[in-house]
Amino acid sequence: MLYNNLRFSKKQGGRINMAEVVLKKVEKQYPNGFKAVHGIDLNIKDGEFMVFVGPSGCAKSTTLRMVAGLEEITGGEIYIGEKLVNDLPPKDRGIAMVFQNYALYPHMTVYDNMAFGLKMAKVPKNEIDKRVKEAAEKLEITDLLDRKPKEMSGGQRQRVAVGRAIVRKPEVFLFDEPLSNLDAKLRVSMRVRITQLHKQLKEEGQNATMIYVTHDQVEAMTMGDRICVLNYGKIMQVDTPLNLYNTPANKFVAGFIGSPAMNIVKASLISKENKLFVKLTNGDELELPKEKAEKVKGHVGKDVWFGIRPENVGNKNTAKPGDSSLVGKVNIVEQMGNEEFIYFFIGDAQYTARIPAEKSTGANFNQQENFYFEMDKCHLFDIETEKNITI
Repeated sequence: MLYNNLRFSKKQGGRINMAEVVLKKVEKQYPNGFKAVHGIDLNIKDGEFMVFVGPSGCAKSTTLRMVAGLEEITGGEIYIGEKLVNDLPPKDRGIAMVFQNYALYPHMTVYDNMAFGLKMAKVPKNEIDKRVKEAAEKLEITDLLDRKPKEMSGGQRQRVAVGRAIVRKPEVFLFDEPLSNLDAKLRVSMRVRITQLHKQLKEEGQNATMIYVTHDQVEAMTMGDRICVLNYGKIMQVDTPLNLYNTPANKFVAGFIGSPAMNIVKASLISKENKLFVKLTNGDELELPKEKAEKVKGHVGKDVWFGIRPENVGNKNTAKPGDSSLVGKVNIVEQMGNEEFIYFFIGDAQYTARIPAEKSTGANFNQQENFYFEMDKCHLFDIETEKNITI
């Protein structure tokens, strides 16, 4: 049976199913022929915090809405727990959804907003009261229960929307860019709050499978147990945040995950005196360490994409033995307080170096500077398939 690893945990005499979510060859094609989702296969584990991330138009929200039943699928199968849910309406799927616009009833108090779904489901009054107060305590909104939405900040309203989802005790929580309407400081605090909530629900033996959609890769990196990177309705890679960052499967993931973005430029791979070099378009060469060279030797003589993260490009104060150095022309220096980002040119290609503040050389606009590349940390991608050939 497909779900033979379904887990059950007992809590106060009850039995709660923490549901797996499985997508098998899921497609979405619109009547005009446009195909938004191309045969997605994905297994989201029981109790996992899975983040869908990608640029605008990559179909992350469409995929989430298909899981919710708000968007009809045109191919494949979706399972929540033991149920094939393709033809089930949203109310029967065991899901609760949190939107970016809160979707609160303006004429109701916080308490009534959180209780409304339970009242419609004819849950006993004392059980409703217990659930609402427990959720309010988890989210630290107990003192807001008598207020109406217009009397609260955006962050408080979003907590109420999350609380409304918690009280339903769904099998799966779905979040569709819930923090995008908040200012930067509130986003950080709500990000932490939702992550804490996930861990707390798991610890208490409650359902905690969460699928979270965002276009913000910092949110994705800090919140997800695993991240599913999407582009044009296809899965680019699914892995833990650190694995995505350190071993991107392809050029798209490498360029999308990380801030500032990875330096990626066109180059070629050449061999000289039994050593391999990355030759940049301006003719400069960077020697590959033996371990990297061994992995890519089948691409000698071919064009490649050369990628290296800004923190692996330094100056003379950060240089390590074995780093390759090239002269670059400084364009912009951004002071971030604890570090600086230096944007510089080698030939016509712009690069970014990320330098700790205490290692700064005081580089300025139009200045020539030696930059050091940690080549054991670089990535090379096939010019056509864009797959990472160094892993």
